[in-house]
Amino acid sequence: MYYLGIDLGGTNIKVGVVDENSQIIATAKRKTVVPCPPDDMCEQLASTAMEALRNANLTLDDVPWVGVGTPGTVNTDTGVVEFSNNLYFNHFELRKFLGAKMNKKVIVENDANAAAYGEYQAGALKGAKNAMAITLGTGVGSGIIIDGKIYSGSNYGAGEMGHTVIVFQGRHCTCGRDGCWEMYASATGLIRSTKEAMEKSADRSSPIWKLVDGDLSNVDGRTAFDAMRAGDPIGVAVVDEYIEYLGCGLANCINAFQPDILCIGGGICNEGETLLKPLREYVAKEAYSLSSQGETKICRALLGNDAGIIGAALLGK
Repeated sequence: MYYLGIDLGGTNIKVGVVDENSQIIATAKRKTVVPCPPDDMCEQLASTAMEALRNANLTLDDVPWVGVGTPGTVNTDTGVVEFSNNLYFNHFELRKFLGAKMNKKVIVENDANAAAYGEYQAGALKGAKNAMAITLGTGVGSGIIIDGKIYSGSNYGAGEMGHTVIVFQGRHCTCGRDGCWEMYASATGLIRSTKEAMEKSADRSSPIWKLVDGDLSNVDGRTAFDAMRAGDPIGVAVVDEYIEYLGCGLANCINAFQPDILCIGGGICNEGETLLKPLREYVAKEAYSLSSQGETKICRALLGNDAGIIGAALLGK
């Protein structure tokens, strides 16, 4: 048996063919063209999906359904994307239109939920009963698994942990609130914190400034960590603060859901134990736990950018 998964993003459409061992055997990719009419969007998705199937020497008859992970609030009962600002969707009947175009059963899910489900089926969350996946990217994505099923709440919008507030009246977020977790714990938030700390420094000859050739536009999510390793006090301070911001939100996640495992993904996690070890120590002090035997395991996500494809492909399971 083979499965077809579509990871629909605001920048790219990525499609993968997944085998029974949850391994991607063929892929296809194209730039996402938005805004566009519903039929044009479905044509983009269908053509990319068919290319992936051809690359696997398969046809639509070889897959039982088409799974789609998309940004936004998704009514999983109807397959309607109620709203997605990056894709300009407003009550977009994705399941209906794509199903008609491909003449195949279509299953639609929020992209962060699909990624969490991928980790649950084949990655870091495999074997857990209750689990969470947090992705640190432009924002903070999160997916929740309860009793082996994706939890999306009564209005299909649950799991937006990035928009829980950790700093009262803090940085203004794109969602309209102030002090959201993603404004501090995302890669975007880390870059902002790094730049702000550098601008406050009078010493332009310090290692952190040399790392970016004296140009703030060269700051990325690795800069503070690289500076920390070089012994730069600015880098040390930024990383310490970042771990506290990230840890604060993770403790909130654990206190709310008490998952068996919580995995963290995104480029920042390439820091490995440099990030995870102090993070676990911080959370151990902050998270509410009744028993040391029941403490949540915090680990790195295993599937990387493939999580969304694999999760979408296996949604029918």
